[in-house]
This record gives sequence, structure tokens and C-alpha cells, in this order.
Amino acid sequence: MSIVGQRIKWLREKKEWSQIQLAEKLGIHNTVLSRIESGEKKGVDFHLISKVADLFEVSTDFIHGKTDNPTPFWQHASVREEPAPFLDVDGLTPNELEELKRHIEFLRWKAASKGRQNENL
Repeated sequence: MSIVGQRIKWLREKKEWSQIQLAEKLGIHNTVLSRIESGEKKGVDFHLISKVADLFEVSTDFIHGKTDNPTPFWQHASVREEPAPFLDVDGLTPNELEELKRHIEFLRWKAASKGRQNENL
């Protein structure tokens, strides 16, 4: 079983959802989810992992096994209480803040992917 599959299964079971229930929420067939959880399906799409992270309010790094802390970095107390000085979020709507969070998460994923590519050179 892959770490991605293990984490998704753990999150699903924690909510006491069936594979069918989670698959419906993600907009995929339950057999696809079953293959992901069992590790049979490799290379889970980034957008699907992002949907899972949003649904369970965890970081994509947690799903990928890069951290054991499921809390997304933007929910850490220090970030919420005092954002980075360059990050002026005043006046943004809740939807715009969510979009900003997704952009930041994508940039972190992109940077991590580049690091992996450079390691393989």
C-alpha cells in the first residue's frame, strides 16, 4: 500500500465514510478510490490529492507522507496570528483567501517537485 493510499484511507475511516461516500464527494468512481487506497493505482493526480486535502482540511504534504502533521501550514497558530509581513491579506474575501492558500500550496508542491528532479540529475 502506498503512503498516499494509506493516508487517504486513514482520513476516510476517521470520518467513518465508506469508499462510495468519499468517491462521490471527490467525483470519482469508488473502484478508483479502492485502487488508490490499496496502492494498486500509482501516480495519483495532483488535483485529486488537492481535493482530498481540501475536503479533510489537511496539507498535501501530509497526504504525500512528507510530514506527519496533517494541519496545513496556513492553519498553524503563528501564521494565523501574525502573517508574514509581505503577505497583506487585508480586504480579501474568504473565497479569495482560499484561492491564495491553494496557490501557495501549489507553489510549495512545485518547488518540492523541482527539488526531486534536481536530485535525480
